[in-house]
Amino acid sequence: MFQGRYFKYENFRMGTNMQDQIIFLSPSETRRLRAFEKRYREAARNIIRERVEHYHPLTGGNYNSITIRDQKSRWGSCSSRGTLSFNYRLIFAPPDVLDYVVVHELCHLTHMNHSKDFWRMVESIMPDYRVHKKWLKEHGGELSPVLRMQELGIPLKLD
Repeated sequence: MFQGRYFKYENFRMGTNMQDQIIFLSPSETRRLRAFEKRYREAARNIIRERVEHYHPLTGGNYNSITIRDQKSRWGSCSSRGTLSFNYRLIFAPPDVLDYVVVHELCHLTHMNHSKDFWRMVESIMPDYRVHKKWLKEHGGELSPVLRMQELGIPLKLD
């Protein structure tokens, strides 16, 4: 509590019921959670860069940079200028799901759309991509630093 009030940190989806919940954190709890986020973002940056380097020879195309963000409604994007952007929360997904998003965005370097040719290219690199796409749709709301902390037994609230 700071000056008689708590700070709203984020909306996130909790568990399998997928209901939005709001967490109110004190300033020290917010700083603590942001420190965890910073670590996870850096880990995501390193892992995603490694996975892009792994799959890029298979997809071709040219990219200029990789950015790591916290998009609310996207797992990745590819700009016409060759910027690949990824949501850091992918770090909490199974490795094959993260790889699917990397392959998906790399294929956009060749096909800047979701045409049949685009999906054929994705499938040629990752034949089981539909499984990973479905997993992300069903479980994407569970990819959260808050839930990861809970899985590790690290309390979010310090009271």
